[in-house]
Amino acid sequence: MSAGAAELLAQRDRTLVMGVVNVTPDSFSDGGEWFEPVAALGHGREVFEAGADIVDVGGESTRPGAERPSVEEELRRVAPVVSDLVEHGAVVSIDTMRAEVARVAVELGAAIVNDVSGGLADPEMVPWVAEAGVPYIAMHWRGHSTHMQSRAIYTDVVGEVLYELGVRRDELLAAGLDAERLVLDPGLGFAKNAEHNWALMAALPELHDLGQPILLGASRKAFLGRLGRAEHDSPRPAPERDLETTATSVMAAMAGLWCVRVHDVASTVRALAVVETAVRHLPDEDAAQ
Repeated sequence: MSAGAAELLAQRDRTLVMGVVNVTPDSFSDGGEWFEPVAALGHGREVFEAGADIVDVGGESTRPGAERPSVEEELRRVAPVVSDLVEHGAVVSIDTMRAEVARVAVELGAAIVNDVSGGLADPEMVPWVAEAGVPYIAMHWRGHSTHMQSRAIYTDVVGEVLYELGVRRDELLAAGLDAERLVLDPGLGFAKNAEHNWALMAALPELHDLGQPILLGASRKAFLGRLGRAEHDSPRPAPERDLETTATSVMAAMAGLWCVRVHDVASTVRALAVVETAVRHLPDEDAAQ
């Protein structure tokens, strides 16, 4: 594990910012704006220079209904961006469900594997991560994008997500992953509708019950775009949801979560600096006694 990744995983004094770099033609958030190689490289550097603690590079869209690219195509998309960002000093996470893509990215210098399937999409992922000792982010997942929304059925979404993530955590640890290198993600928008997402947002402090660092990925998701809109209206376009995203990031920071994954890094960094500064000015409980 790289020194940079180890330091970030141990960070508890503030909420970190993970910046998103989608190298896909069909991302929900940017519609493929950064798909071409030159654009992707430039955008990756912009995200890093804006203050992202981690830059998350992904070559497969996980929007509802998205079709999967081949392994070769996914690697073609992400490999140059990972290499370039590592060369520029960024701590890079590779956003992939495939062990082969994760392996190549780590060989190129990626320090963290961010797997939205939590190792369920590729049976080779967990054994490889355990052997490699790579920090691993596992998300709550009920299936691939093509059919995940049909599985958005819950009686108690908070309780069920906590239970299912807890089961997956135990399975990952039993498979040899180091608890100090495991991060969990509640998976907002993945097999969840707007009401499910809001229930999880209202219960952020309860995610600490899982006993692992928590990553929150609310950025630009449709449930934020529907705020203030009539039921029959379409949600605001994804790039117009950054203000609402920043509010969710502040909520995450106030709840003490480890990291937020966002598209607009600069505004998030500034907003979380407010939270961090305010928290530093809280009365010292030990001094008050």
